[in-house]
Amino acid sequence: MPVESKQGRGTTRNATPTRFNLPQRVADGDWLDSVEGLDGIAPRRTTVTIEKPKSILTRNASPDIGFDRSVNPYRGCEHGCIYCFARPTHAYHDLSPGVDFESRLFAKPDAAKLLHAVLSRPGYEAKPIALGTNTDPYQPIEEGFRITRSILELLLETRHPFTITTKSDRVVRDLDILVPAARLGIAAVAISVTSLDPALHRTLEPRAPSAAKRLAAIRTLVDAGVPTIVAIAPVVPQITDHELEAIVEAAVAHGARGGFYLPVRLPHEVAPLFRAWLDDHYPDRAAKVMATIRSLRGGRDNDPDFFSRMRGQGVWADLLRTRFEKASKRFGLPQARFNLRTDLFEPPPGDQLRLL
Repeated sequence: MPVESKQGRGTTRNATPTRFNLPQRVADGDWLDSVEGLDGIAPRRTTVTIEKPKSILTRNASPDIGFDRSVNPYRGCEHGCIYCFARPTHAYHDLSPGVDFESRLFAKPDAAKLLHAVLSRPGYEAKPIALGTNTDPYQPIEEGFRITRSILELLLETRHPFTITTKSDRVVRDLDILVPAARLGIAAVAISVTSLDPALHRTLEPRAPSAAKRLAAIRTLVDAGVPTIVAIAPVVPQITDHELEAIVEAAVAHGARGGFYLPVRLPHEVAPLFRAWLDDHYPDRAAKVMATIRSLRGGRDNDPDFFSRMRGQGVWADLLRTRFEKASKRFGLPQARFNLRTDLFEPPPGDQLRLL
């Protein structure tokens, strides 16, 4: 049964999916944590469950992704971005990819210890480890758990190359690690900027830092000597695509050393959540938005095929590519490249982390 649009979270729905034969349920209300007790309604508080995984390094062989291994300190993401392609992962936990994904989080405090064991294995070959490929490593709970920081400490200690993708300015709090890593040529950061419009940001990415803060983070990182690029990801047709050139210009003005864009992806449960979001916030153009997305995705809500899933296809894909290329040339934004050193890696000594 559909629920009314609520304040404070990105999605307007919280139905448990049936893809894994899980039961349907009716969602309770959700509110911004800051309005606790408003009109006597109990708020939907963010909860964090400690997760004890047996492994932490995820490997992939995807031909259209520029890394073959990644680490995700957290599961679920408090930022609440309605378009997040990681939302379906919550279905594996018998939880909703809707509000549950944003409010029922999982943290992995042993991540650095598990990674230490991997890096200590005989014959391990160092290649860049990507952080932030699934959920944001600098979402608000990082302030307390500091799991991302513990991972970076290990990577710096072992001189292991890494990349970070985030839409949070909290990344600058780890400059004391990022700067020496950058000097070694083993670190690079991508800051995601989706929209410069504060009103749109409040519904599209309700709990993520503003674009102004993210752009400021680019400037801070670049001035400190950390290679930093802008990720215009995702571009949402008829919603954010008109800002493409403005974001390129703003990123260059703040010192971005490169950039890329990605069309929006709507896998599995993300598509119906996104449709519900459109109905609530943009009912006048909802049909037009989805028609454009389907034209980008070969007539489907989502295209999972290699290569085309990242670039899209058809007229709209060609138009986005041409606009981005022209804007990059006009404002002087280089193509994003991560050329990190792998020859400096030193396996960690002993069986235990020295830093913990």
